[in-house]
Amino acid sequence: MSQLVDVSLNRWDAPCTTAQQAAARQALEDGHVVWLPGLGFDLREEEHALLDGAAGKAKNISWEPLRGVRGQGPAHDAALLAALMPRYARQSRTLLGGLLPAYLPHLQQGKSSFRPVEITGRASSWRKDDTRLHVDSFPASPTQGRRILRIFTNIHPRGAPRVWKLGAPFAQVAQRFLPSAARPWPGAAALLQCLHITKSRRTPYDHYMLQLHDAMKADLAYQAQVEQHMHAFAPGQSWIVFTDVVSHAALRGQHALEQTWLLPVKAMTEPDKSPLAMLERQLKRPLA
Repeated sequence: MSQLVDVSLNRWDAPCTTAQQAAARQALEDGHVVWLPGLGFDLREEEHALLDGAAGKAKNISWEPLRGVRGQGPAHDAALLAALMPRYARQSRTLLGGLLPAYLPHLQQGKSSFRPVEITGRASSWRKDDTRLHVDSFPASPTQGRRILRIFTNIHPRGAPRVWKLGAPFAQVAQRFLPSAARPWPGAAALLQCLHITKSRRTPYDHYMLQLHDAMKADLAYQAQVEQHMHAFAPGQSWIVFTDVVSHAALRGQHALEQTWLLPVKAMTEPDKSPLAMLERQLKRPLA
């Protein structure tokens, strides 16, 4: 089962020891969560308005360098978000440069996200229900085998924790669900890209990861019976995780920031621990 590995940093630009760097890299590649209990993200005075009043219906407000802010409603000031989210992206990159310097030259920036809505009681389809254990896969944005490295920070202003549940190792997930996964249809990936359903070509790897994601969430018996444990991340804490390999669910919490980075498998210290390598071993064929 995934575990939390505590790394004591209290600044995004804090110098990291060789031991801290090795421990963080090993923990992430082994499928654990790097927990930074002393690392919060400071909001500017005017940005606290984003945490007040009605949250609206937006589960996720996102920002990308070429697309700007997307998903905000009238309850959120677009100009404040356009300043806040790029700053969080920059600070997360600074953190990774100090803590995981071997990854830094290979990182590809993904979305920055602000999660303003309380998870508990939020209406959702079963596929989008993040309170169910799952591994991440992006239906519209294929990773083509690249790792999904994500940084999270709880910025709740009134002390509410963000509660996560961690489940079984990826190898166990694949052993249970991969044998029943349907093979991709010939030509389906090209058609999805042509119709702009996906932003790039969906590889067999992306297809099987989506199958695992959906099969996990759909299996309520698995959700109830699999070994799991919970952890509450307090406001002013951050954590880093490869969400494509760690079974996780978000049960409770409001007001969090997230930054997604993509990492080529070849940039890992131990590429054989990637989900791509594990699926290829089980299926005995290349997937990306």
